[in-house]
Amino acid sequence: MARSATVVRSARLALRRFTPDDAEQLAALHGDPDVMRFIDTGRPVPRAQVLTRTLPEFLAEPGVRAAEVAATGEFIGWFALRPTRPGQSDEAELGYRLRRAAWGRGYATEGARAVLAYGFGELGVRRVTATTMTVNRGSRRVLEKAGLRYVRTFFEEWPDHIEGAEHGDVDYALSREEWAAGARR
Repeated sequence: MARSATVVRSARLALRRFTPDDAEQLAALHGDPDVMRFIDTGRPVPRAQVLTRTLPEFLAEPGVRAAEVAATGEFIGWFALRPTRPGQSDEAELGYRLRRAAWGRGYATEGARAVLAYGFGELGVRRVTATTMTVNRGSRRVLEKAGLRYVRTFFEEWPDHIEGAEHGDVDYALSREEWAAGARR
């Protein structure tokens, strides 16, 4: 999954590589309790951790893209398409995180579709997966609208309890062939 300099575009979004200038916006995003409600520990990530761990990881990872409104350059979050296993480029996991102000505007679905098109069309990805909590209805709806299909519900032990964890997590997936068939409709 090389081709890291490419800006992935959709009708309203530009998805670009992260830069050090994104530090405060990223810290604010990961520090929002509503954004983090269904992710990791279910709690905001401390600013220092975002600046010393998360941002350096994003800077080094070509599959993670800062999401901007194309018309204004406003940072609204990020999208990621990362290999599911190191060294494997034919299967990737889709992820995203958006500011609350961007919720309900179709940006998540639009960005997910753009990342899928880039992954399947440009990078040669064969299959894309995504995981979310069963109770995260908003994220599940985005995955479904982007074309991914429900695969299974599973249960894991987590070190920190998140409200709704008792209902498990769900896997979604989409193959290149399924995507191509859907893109023709």
